[in-house]
Order: sequence, then structure tokens, then C-alpha cells
Amino acid sequence: MPERLHATYVPAHGAFALWGAETDIAGRRVVCRLALPQGERVEPADVEACLVGPDELPGATASARAWREAVRLVEKGADDDAFAELAQRMPPAAHAILNAEETAISSAAALLDRYRRAAAARAKLGAINADLRPYQVDGVAWLHSVPGGGVLADEMGLGKTLQAICLLATRDGPHLVVCPTSLVGNWRREIGRFAPDTPVLTHHGPRRDLPRPVPPRTVVLTSYSVLRSDSGLADVDWDVVVLDEAQQVKNPDAQASKAAARLSAQRRVAMTGTPVENRLDELWAIMSLTNPGLLGTRARFRQRFGAPVEQRRSATAAARLNALITPHVLRRTKSEVATDLPPKVYSTVACTLTAEQAQLYRDAVERAFTDGLGAGIERRGRVLALLTALKQICNHPAQYRPDELPLTGRSGKFDRATEMLTEIVEDDDRALVFTQYRTMGELLSRHLAHQLGGPVPFLHGGLTAAQRDELVRAFQHDDDAPPVLLLSLRAAGFGLNLTRAGHVMHYDRWWNPAVEEQATDRAHRIGQTRPLTVHTLVTGGTIEDHIARLHENKRALAEAVSGAETAFADLTDEQLHDVLDLDPGALS
Repeated sequence: MPERLHATYVPAHGAFALWGAETDIAGRRVVCRLALPQGERVEPADVEACLVGPDELPGATASARAWREAVRLVEKGADDDAFAELAQRMPPAAHAILNAEETAISSAAALLDRYRRAAAARAKLGAINADLRPYQVDGVAWLHSVPGGGVLADEMGLGKTLQAICLLATRDGPHLVVCPTSLVGNWRREIGRFAPDTPVLTHHGPRRDLPRPVPPRTVVLTSYSVLRSDSGLADVDWDVVVLDEAQQVKNPDAQASKAAARLSAQRRVAMTGTPVENRLDELWAIMSLTNPGLLGTRARFRQRFGAPVEQRRSATAAARLNALITPHVLRRTKSEVATDLPPKVYSTVACTLTAEQAQLYRDAVERAFTDGLGAGIERRGRVLALLTALKQICNHPAQYRPDELPLTGRSGKFDRATEMLTEIVEDDDRALVFTQYRTMGELLSRHLAHQLGGPVPFLHGGLTAAQRDELVRAFQHDDDAPPVLLLSLRAAGFGLNLTRAGHVMHYDRWWNPAVEEQATDRAHRIGQTRPLTVHTLVTGGTIEDHIARLHENKRALAEAVSGAETAFADLTDEQLHDVLDLDPGALS
């Protein structure tokens, strides 16, 4: 450690990192090695670290003085020559910044450029009705400067929508935002909230009519379904095109992806918290829209990166790919930039089968193998049908085989969920409950309304956009709104802000853990002030146990596929029977 105090600017935090000998700054004892929020511990355990603002810097070293001068140059709006001259005479200690691996390596010129971009972004944000966090300001600066466009891949809950609105509101337009149908209303509300002077047109529904020309500064909101069918969107010279929840265009052969590729824009921004859910091909598809040609042809990409990384786990190929995409992909995680966000507390709730469920489960497995699963496409279809049946049986017999019998006492999972949600409501808390099946959601809604003494709404794809918007608004803001909200995993698993909930329950399992995390982060995002408890219901001894093991193992790209039924279909009958056979210990 140096004998004197050194400093360098960290744009992501909007502050200076200090390291060196023990000293006092503004009455605080400082022994700094790493740039971490004040009070966090680093290794070794007896080393403390903190960040201070530029006004608190003493003139202790040449590096500190150089960065203080950089601050003043930005405040004065100095020209490029002044910054170039400062970069040349900065001492070596002033050139350091912490990267993602907490290694202090970078160039003063690059740091100054990043700092200037962040300052320029702050200057443009006067019309934005929001207090942006430092990493968000840095994100807006990146959006303004990344050549041609890029992928804003911040972890879910860090405010990607707000950063994109700041970009749109500070450029001349016209702009186009393409998002899932369920998020059109959310975008309209958020623009009205954060950029009330920005004109907004909703281009959706059967009577849509796009004005020609589209007025300057206007943001046009549309959905992927409209994008597929409305060729007129490709006739407009857009300034910025934003593709929200860009995993919607991860298949380059899909009509939405082809329609997005036809759009004309000065800048293209894809927003997704999961740029790779299943295969590296998805990253290629998204970046072929934001930065065409950067990753080469699809076949060449698979040869250079897909096969080496997914099949051979090549660290060299992964490093080459990372170096290629880093300038065009901005990814921050909550642990890096939102350390004040309360933690998520995970709880796996083991549920047991009733005798009725166990009999249905055994019968479904034996009937499938007795009838034969076939081969090829036929086999895949039959395996998928079997897996779906087994998951429905685990949920409730009435979902698998509808009847008019009472619902209680027939499903261990159903009864346990009822008990837990009753307790949460009695504790004056709120909960989100996710299921992938509309029928199951309707069963839960009817039963819980009786159990809790009031309506329990269900947000699913069959509702209009206005109805979904109202459910979200009421849950977030109305004191008399029902404390439990049921949601379809696919219709509400992304984009919504539901931070009023203190609990999230996953009633049934999705193959891909990233999909469940997206749903969980409807509540674990900026605005959440309490620890979030995430309850995952797993029926022991069944297919759900196998899904749970897949999640826990976090198998890499090619193995942790959301369409895991494909992998099941590739098993032999004997292997598949071993996986699906009911464990006798699952009986209640």
C-alpha cells in the first residue's frame, strides 16, 4: 500500500475511490483499497473502504489534484485539447479504475472520456422528472455515445426503461418503442411520469393510424404483434428504435425479428435483462438488429463461438466473444450498483402428493409407456404431453381433469399455498403468485376469494391491456386493493413494477430459471424497501423435483434449456421412466 492517499474517479458511482495510508477525510477514518460503498467490508477483513465526492478530496497527491482538475474542466465545458493535455500529465496512480473483477486497470483518457459523457448526460437531463442514480446517468451517457446502438442488458429491476426514456426525451426524434402488448400502457405511463413534455402516440389496436410525417420528438409506442403485421412502420426514418424485452426477437427466423430488421433508424437499442436465456444464438440474433454485421454471419458465429463455448466450454472463445461485444453491451447487476436494494430470501417449500394425485400420476406415467412414445417428432409431442400432464397433476387434480368436486384436501401444494397466503395476508403483507397455467390461476382465484373474504384478481393474457394496467395500478397504489395478485408467468413475467409485494410465490415450475427470476424481479427492483421472500413450491418425488435439480445445478447454456422437454425426448424409454417414476416417499 502507498504511504500517501491516492484517488481516482469512478463514474458508475459518481464519486472518487481512495486508497493509501490511514487518514481522515471530513472527520471519517479511511483505510481504502477498493471502491466500495462506505461501510462494506473487503478482504482482508480489517480493511475498510469508502467513496467520497469530489468536494471532499484533499490535495494530498498529484493524482487527487489531477482528478479535481478534471472535475473543474467538465464543469467549465472545456474543449478536447484541455482534456488531452490533462491525460498526458496525469500521474500513474490517477489512471486506475476498478473493473468488474475489482482490478485497478484502465487508461486516464478512457476514464476522462467516460466522465465527460456522464457529465454531458447530466446536463441534458434537466427536462427529466426523476433523480437518476449515478449508474443510470452513466447508462444514459452510454446510450448517447455507443456507435449505432447496442444492448442495454442491466439486470432486471435497475431501471432500463427510465434510462431509455432519458435517451428519447433528449433527442429530436421521431422515435419508436416496440414492446410486448402488456407493456404498452406501462411505457405510456412512465413517459408521462418522467418526461411529461415528450409527445406520445400509441400505435396499437385495430383503429391505429400513424401520422405522416411523424412529428419531431414524438415517441410512438407499438407492440411486437403490430410490428409483424404493419409494414408501414418500416417506411419511417426513425431517430431511435427501442426494442424492449428484446428476448422477443431472439429467433432470427421469426416474423417479428425480420420486421425489426427492416426498420430504419439512426440508433437501435435492445433492452433485455436476459440477452442469453438458452443458446448463444439468441445473442447473435439480438445484436444482428442493434449492430448488424458485428458478429458475422449466423453460421460463422456458431463456428467461432457457439460450438466452442456451448459444447467445449472454451474459455478462449468466450474471452474473444466478450472482447468483441463489450463496447456494445452494457450490463450492470444489482450487487454492483444497487447495493442498497434489500435482499431476496429464497425458500423452497416441499409439498406432498395426496393419494388422489399419486394415483393420477402413476396412471399417467404407466399409460404413456404402455401406449408407446414412438420416435422422432411423434415422440417429442407425446413426451411434452406427458410432462404437461404430470405438472398439472402436481398442481391440482381439477386442473388435470376438471370436475365440480371441492378443491380443498385434494392437492398438497394447493392446500399449502392457501395456508401460506392466508398467513401473509393476516400479517398485513402482500404477495404475487405466478403460475404458467391459466386454468390453475382461475382455480386459485376462485378458491382464494372464498378463503380470504374478497376478490383475488388474476392478470393473464386474456385481459385487455387496459384491464392489465388497472390491476397493476390498483395493486401498487390503492390501499383497499386485494393483497394477493395472481399472474400468468408469460403475460406478466417481465416489465411490470410491483414493488408493493413483500412475497413472491412460484406455484409451478418453469424449465428455465431465468424466466422465474424475471417474474421475481417484478417485485425486487428499485422502489422495493423491504427484503423480498421468494417461495418456490416443489412437489417431492415428482417431475418438479427434477426441475428443481436442474435449477440448482445451473447447467450451462446448451443444457439449461427452457424447452427441456427436448432433452427428455432424447432419453431412452428406460431412462425416461426412471426420471418420471413416482418416488413412494412423495405420498402424504
